[in-house]
Amino acid sequence: MTNFTFKQLRYFEALAQHGHFGRAAESCAISQPALSMQIKELEETLGIPLFERGTRRIRLTDFGEAFAERVRDLLRAADELGDMARAARDRLTGRLRLGVIPTIAPYLLPTLLGNLARSYPELDVHVRETVTPRLIDELAEGRLDAAIVALPVSEPSLAELALFSEALVLVRPGTDAAKPAPNRNELRDMRLLLLEEGHCFRDQALSFCKLQSGLPRDGLDGTSLATLVQMVGAGIGVTFIPEMAIAVEVRSAPVSVVRFPAPEPARTVGMVWRKTSPLTRQLLDIANVVQQSAERLHAERSETTRSFGQLDPSGDRSQARP
Repeated sequence: MTNFTFKQLRYFEALAQHGHFGRAAESCAISQPALSMQIKELEETLGIPLFERGTRRIRLTDFGEAFAERVRDLLRAADELGDMARAARDRLTGRLRLGVIPTIAPYLLPTLLGNLARSYPELDVHVRETVTPRLIDELAEGRLDAAIVALPVSEPSLAELALFSEALVLVRPGTDAAKPAPNRNELRDMRLLLLEEGHCFRDQALSFCKLQSGLPRDGLDGTSLATLVQMVGAGIGVTFIPEMAIAVEVRSAPVSVVRFPAPEPARTVGMVWRKTSPLTRQLLDIANVVQQSAERLHAERSETTRSFGQLDPSGDRSQARP
């Protein structure tokens, strides 16, 4: 019988995922030499190389590719056994691997993590921030327990639970604060700054403007909402941000914010997880905390809005920063 450990398999999976010893070791919270030794021992036990080692990046061998598929199945099954035990307890404890998209994470997480710590003091939350397609893949592979995303994701293997909706608002230079909200035809003639490909928020903005993704545009793409807002402040164009981002993103840029008249663009935010997850009951409790956190954030945002002036479709009372 081949003698290797689940610890070695987890180290192998981390190295296969990251393709770099340093990043894999960091993700496993061990030293690089320790990880390298465990991988070497695993290869010696198997009697065949798992990786091709290059100067900058390592790659899986053909056998390593096939081995990785089986390893992921084993680790996912092992995690589900642990989840079954956790699900049998009265309170959710241990590790919760939660994915969040970048247009939600910076704004919701501070409130959410505080509320989770108070409600579940024995819960160890590990956050993964990345775009929706990657979160869906990592959920399917068992690397995440749940994710907070914009709905729908329309993935048959995932359960979806809508939690709240929020409007998308237009950010434009501060000099435009007195102007009314542009209509869709006017928006199409503006220089629209968007997040780079892969962000669902980009597709939502394009859909509202009735523009197709992938077509040449006279605009610029950014990696974050913060970058886009700063570009607007520099007079380069206009952009969309979700309501929850207003208080954070517009405070340090000379921009104005305006809402659109009904029907205004909006997104639905919810939580997704594997339909087969033994933690479904506990994840419903977590979803309730997410919803409460969003409601608290909305109340705080309303207070901020009253301090700086209501966001009005007419533009006369738009929030403007000097």
